[in-house]
Amino acid sequence: MLINDLSLKITNSRDVIDAAIARVFNRSWLVLGPEVNEFEPAFASYVGVNFCRTVANGTDALEIGLRALGVKQGDKVATVANAGFYTSTALLAIGAEPYYLDVDLETRVVSLTEIERAIKAQVKAIVVTHLYGKAVSDIVEIAAKCSAAGVLLVEDCAQAHGAKIDGKQVGSFGDIACFSFYPTKNLGALGDGGAIVTNDPVLSEGIARLRQYGWSSKYQVELSGARNSRLDEMQAAILSVFLPHLDSWNIRRREIATAYSTQIKNDALRLPAIGGEDYVAHLYVVRTQHRLSLQAHLRSHEIASDIHYPIPDTKQPVFKSRFANISLPNTELLAEEVITLPCYPEMTDADIQQVINAVNSWQL
Repeated sequence: MLINDLSLKITNSRDVIDAAIARVFNRSWLVLGPEVNEFEPAFASYVGVNFCRTVANGTDALEIGLRALGVKQGDKVATVANAGFYTSTALLAIGAEPYYLDVDLETRVVSLTEIERAIKAQVKAIVVTHLYGKAVSDIVEIAAKCSAAGVLLVEDCAQAHGAKIDGKQVGSFGDIACFSFYPTKNLGALGDGGAIVTNDPVLSEGIARLRQYGWSSKYQVELSGARNSRLDEMQAAILSVFLPHLDSWNIRRREIATAYSTQIKNDALRLPAIGGEDYVAHLYVVRTQHRLSLQAHLRSHEIASDIHYPIPDTKQPVFKSRFANISLPNTELLAEEVITLPCYPEMTDADIQQVINAVNSWQL
């Protein structure tokens, strides 16, 4: 069993995928055409915001979004260090200074206390990551505190499409929010893709220019720091036919996570806090001090696993000793203990039971 079997998704959706691709071929418009123009407002409406601008991938969304907000070289930007270095990549591209925050040991996302620490440190912006499909529960208070302090708030929703806090979609709380449509995401394309959403028309227009060379009109460049980062028509067409299924796919993901959390009985594991609508089960991540043993046991039962993520950003080789004096105890502990079990909508009940039985049979 794979950690995420995309062949099943493609097979189950082949008719609508083929129709979407045929539509693009028949129009022969491949970049920034009618499919993008249709998907962007549809996704904005789903999130509950006014504007959506698509880009080539989720990391570009973070970089372009931060640039549109006015983040520049030397600016201090707060972020977590347990989310795979994607925000850090964007900050390095800009030349901004990462200010790393620790996470809660149970939820694995940033706490309000850490946000308050960042605000006191006078950061220009804070990137709040909704990780593993778990929405940051304090996002309403975080948004209020950032607004009062004049700190820009960016939501990283790459792993949380469709998660809600008090009935409101993640992505609708910050100044901007960034999404990835990488194929394994809850709303995934059949290639790379990303988006930035906002309620601010000025930011939306700035993002549209930054994703295409900084043009104010064709061949007239007015903005520096721009990119060529565009979602192609094929992926936009596929995302448009997948979007109506997102909520039902998320329901199935929650069902899988609930089955794991209620039926896995192994004292060597710590199971995640899964919650309700605030959790869309992008990944089902458990903790154990004996990760390699569990991985080997799962392999013996033909079940794949993965580690999201094994190296905190502060410990990445690219930084050398730059953050050697930074201590993020919860982040560092999680990096040593987390392991991801298969969790994707196409899993059958038999697949789910196979994983549960394998985990329960694991002994040290």
